[in-house]
Amino acid sequence: MRFSVELPTQRVDTGIEFVSAAAVAEIAAAAERAGFSACFVTDHPFPNRQWLEAGGHHTLDPFVALSFAAAATERLRLQTHVLVLPYRNPFLVAKQAASLDVMSDGRLILGVAAGYLEAEFAALGADYAARNDSADAGVDAIKRAWMGEPVTMNGLGFDAADNLMLPRPAQRPHPPIWVGGNSKRAIRRAVERADGWVPFRNPPEIAKFSKSAVIMTTDDLSRRIDYAREHAAASGRREPLEICYSMVTKRDAPTDEVMAAVAKYDQLGVGWLTVGVRGKTRSEYCEALLRFGEEIIARV
Repeated sequence: MRFSVELPTQRVDTGIEFVSAAAVAEIAAAAERAGFSACFVTDHPFPNRQWLEAGGHHTLDPFVALSFAAAATERLRLQTHVLVLPYRNPFLVAKQAASLDVMSDGRLILGVAAGYLEAEFAALGADYAARNDSADAGVDAIKRAWMGEPVTMNGLGFDAADNLMLPRPAQRPHPPIWVGGNSKRAIRRAVERADGWVPFRNPPEIAKFSKSAVIMTTDDLSRRIDYAREHAAASGRREPLEICYSMVTKRDAPTDEVMAAVAKYDQLGVGWLTVGVRGKTRSEYCEALLRFGEEIIARV
């Protein structure tokens, strides 16, 4: 089991305590020392006020934030969790992602999703109704651009005619692409087009906003994993599908309880867990990272 930890750049209310170059660098370095395999950031370029007041959050630009984490570390992988692909031209995403992968010596994990926040789609001029088709085409376009050969293809909002992108990413054949979402459409996208699938805990009260399937229990998750395996077999996929899930435990849960949860996810076939730690200050956050490393990661 490997662990990816959140860089708390959504905590804009704290100012430079968490949202600054120094904060990102210090927290990323602490995560690497603690034994985390990756750090991650979320993506909301221009959310609406109603969603923010209901519990939503702001973010830094994912590629900018992760570039500062990359500069402060040597081994820590850099995960977008997740980039809303239909907000952007996929060839611009391919260039940003390839640039980060090159500059970090091949440490990017590109997590993408179709998105759900309709007001944000409208503000960015993106087609909400076509988001799933756009996500499918976007993944295909990114992979084509990363090949370093001329690309000719048409899609939603783009028309490439013998266009070429260099440099290629550092990773071969390309950085892993993980698809987020609980729906069967998202699972099929992951199985058919990507390297991993990123389901997330989604209780009913959140599902009405996220517009994705409810996952609350390990049984819920297990049923979705079964569907992914069935579709992989039916579509002829032979490569293993990486699964990254969001681990949620009770506040101050005993170490043995956390370890039992990790073991249960491992039995289901989950290979990565995303986690968040608590801390009112940067120092407290870094201490919590190191404590998690000593109590959990070191025992896995």
